[in-house]
Amino acid sequence: MSRPARSSWSRIRSVVVIVVGLVVLALGAGVFSDGGLDLDVLTGTEEATTAPPAAGPLTPLTAEALDQVVTTASAADPTTALAAIMTLDVKGRAPKTGYDRDEFGPSWSDVDHNGCDTRNDILARDLTNETFEADTHDCVVLTGTFVEPYSGGTIAFQRGQDTSGAVQIDHIVALSDAWQKGAQSWDADTRKAFANDPLNLLASDGPLNAQKGDGDTATWLPPNGAFRCTYVARQVAVKQSYDVWVTQAERDAMLTVLSTCPQEPLPEAVPAAG
Repeated sequence: MSRPARSSWSRIRSVVVIVVGLVVLALGAGVFSDGGLDLDVLTGTEEATTAPPAAGPLTPLTAEALDQVVTTASAADPTTALAAIMTLDVKGRAPKTGYDRDEFGPSWSDVDHNGCDTRNDILARDLTNETFEADTHDCVVLTGTFVEPYSGGTIAFQRGQDTSGAVQIDHIVALSDAWQKGAQSWDADTRKAFANDPLNLLASDGPLNAQKGDGDTATWLPPNGAFRCTYVARQVAVKQSYDVWVTQAERDAMLTVLSTCPQEPLPEAVPAAG
């Protein structure tokens, strides 16, 4: 009688090991992100393409150089992202107490009432050569080619539960970051609009999005150096639009990046698709 018992226990242990292994793989692929389980990452396969060399960490400016950038930004063309930095309030980061992804509404909503949820709107906007599921009015993206901005590489997107977590939809200003810098006081409609605003959304490499987490400009920048000015300008635009404040370290990092591209325009409203 003891032999069958040992055999059953062995099978149970094997199942536990498999389940734990799958969880570890999910974590490594960035399935658990800023808001918990993100079903959007359960799609996509990555092509073996060569990305540009990763840019190094941001080198802080000296106090004197930073003062000069502040002077330049204060007198800059108001349509530039550099000038817009000076309109952002500077405060400390508030506690994360009470943060939950659900505070920003359902993961993806059809806020513009075009019949498609925001996730598929962003995929359709950011991918090329898309194909769509039949009878969805070109809403559900099945496949497409994605030139990924954070790495500079290329991803072949394919919808499916059994494919890798190659593509996620990133909140350029993370929901948790916004929560700690003003969103706690917003009403439910404003938080839902923020979470689904195309200006604040970008298809991205899944592992890099997981690496970013809820980081701001001071703690995370895309490894693709050629995209950093565009990325920071989008963060500035989102924060200005929603009155999300910045920390001193964050503002200094924004000024440092945009001092290398002082004419970078401040993005305006970005369409979801088209």
